[in-house]
Amino acid sequence: MKATLKYLVGIAGPSGYGSKTTAEQVTQHCSVSFTSQLTAIITGATSGIGAETARVLAKRGVRLVIPARDLKKAAILKEAIQKQSPWADIILFEIDLSSFASIQRFCAQFLSLGLPLHILINNAGKFSQKFEFSDDKIELTFATNYLGHFLLTEMLLDKMVETAEQAGIEGRIVNVSSVVHNWVKRDHFCFSQMLNPKSYNGTRAYAQSKLANILHAKELSRQLKARNANVAINVVHPGIVKTGITRDHKGFITDSLYFMASKLLKSTSQGSASTCYVALNPQTKGVSGKYFADCNVCHCSALANDEIEAHIIWKHTRALIHRRLFSPLK
Repeated sequence: MKATLKYLVGIAGPSGYGSKTTAEQVTQHCSVSFTSQLTAIITGATSGIGAETARVLAKRGVRLVIPARDLKKAAILKEAIQKQSPWADIILFEIDLSSFASIQRFCAQFLSLGLPLHILINNAGKFSQKFEFSDDKIELTFATNYLGHFLLTEMLLDKMVETAEQAGIEGRIVNVSSVVHNWVKRDHFCFSQMLNPKSYNGTRAYAQSKLANILHAKELSRQLKARNANVAINVVHPGIVKTGITRDHKGFITDSLYFMASKLLKSTSQGSASTCYVALNPQTKGVSGKYFADCNVCHCSALANDEIEAHIIWKHTRALIHRRLFSPLK
């Protein structure tokens, strides 16, 4: 009850920010002389909190690389951002995060530019009420939300570590997850079943993918610390935001409940605050492997905190990807 009241009122947590804080507020004290040195890749940036994250980072001087499935939408976003921030440097690429081949193609194109990479924001999200397969014959929600971002991160990680070493600036990876990860029970979290479920439920598939995003961050954080890399990875729950994902979720609640809940939804500016805080704010320097909500470190589920489970799914995922793309397995 206390936590709910805190959320509704917007009471600030230890960071000085709360549920009503906006992305502009958490980045307003960031030095432009510092942020103008940075390059960030943001997935899912053509709408919702991704678009707001892109707008705010560009306003602070960060060079943006936006991989998008729909280049027309990406071009419209670029034009809108540059109208507000004429100095914004924005590079567009095509990507389908559900396709391993498309992700490989994008990474090759980006790396060929010879640019540094300081920030990677794995923001794109897919919710599907019907059972669909990706081009790689994997359930579409899991392929897009988790596997796609896992591969993207793996292919760009060496560049991030190299950039951090050369620039002396901490690299930051942000996985956008959701509080719905709490709904997943251990006996419903089986890697092979998530690739090709026997019985499909859209909400469960979405929640499973968001749990996997957290476990990915936990395991990768451990590995980065072990190699003394100056790169941090954290997870954010943006809150329940007025976005396309929310509208898609209307299938499992009644219209009346959706109407009441919509009055409590965050704006995109509030929903992107945690992402921008973790990606850019100096307060999060040196923080890695944590789960943030309302711009404060908070608790995730016991399963999401399970180090053994995190290592197991990382091993399964890497084996799958290498089997598909880099056979024979290294």
